[in-house]
Amino acid sequence: MMNTQIHPLKRRNLADEVAGRLQQVICSSQYSVGQQLPTEPELMQQFGVGRSTIREAVRLLVNAGLVRVQQGLGTFIMSQHAMAEPLAQRLHRAHYQDLNEVRLLLEVKIAEKAAQNRTKEDLAKMRAFLKQRYEHAKANNIDACMQADINFHSSVAEASGNEIMVDLYKTIATHLKQSFSERFADTSSFLETQHLHKSLLQSIADKDPAQALLWSTRISTHTK
Repeated sequence: MMNTQIHPLKRRNLADEVAGRLQQVICSSQYSVGQQLPTEPELMQQFGVGRSTIREAVRLLVNAGLVRVQQGLGTFIMSQHAMAEPLAQRLHRAHYQDLNEVRLLLEVKIAEKAAQNRTKEDLAKMRAFLKQRYEHAKANNIDACMQADINFHSSVAEASGNEIMVDLYKTIATHLKQSFSERFADTSSFLETQHLHKSLLQSIADKDPAQALLWSTRISTHTK
């Protein structure tokens, strides 16, 4: 438990301020590397904020390289020194090819995990986004089609059950969207790969990790 008295926060961007307060505590050596942070309910009480704010603050600390989240166990200190450059900022200045390679590597592993851990609710989301992807592709609505594609793969990431992979994928996909807008003049490539995405979804529905890995690899290596 933290000894520092913390008063409820009133500023608008609560997650940033919570993350900043926690970073100060961590970097002041009040915690040692490997030590566990207080639980979500304890942090909610100490800061006077909701669960979503605490989770967003923890994500910011993860991106800063200060903590790691171990599913089912808690949040643990990784370092008492924040990275010189936040991950989101580093990704913002990254080259398209580097970002895309990381995205494709993530998609392959995410698909494999999604086939193992998906729920009926996950499948419903995937089907809805894949349908939107196809409808927007047929209508040659490039912006909406790209967003539906991102939403589909993000829903696959969520089905993986690995929160870190979800955060990484969504962050990378967000930074790639502008590059996609500059590279795709129409939706022809999305129409060409629709059947691959349908096969990926089917393999996830069948809980077949090997096939999910195969179809995700075929999607990632498709020439656009």
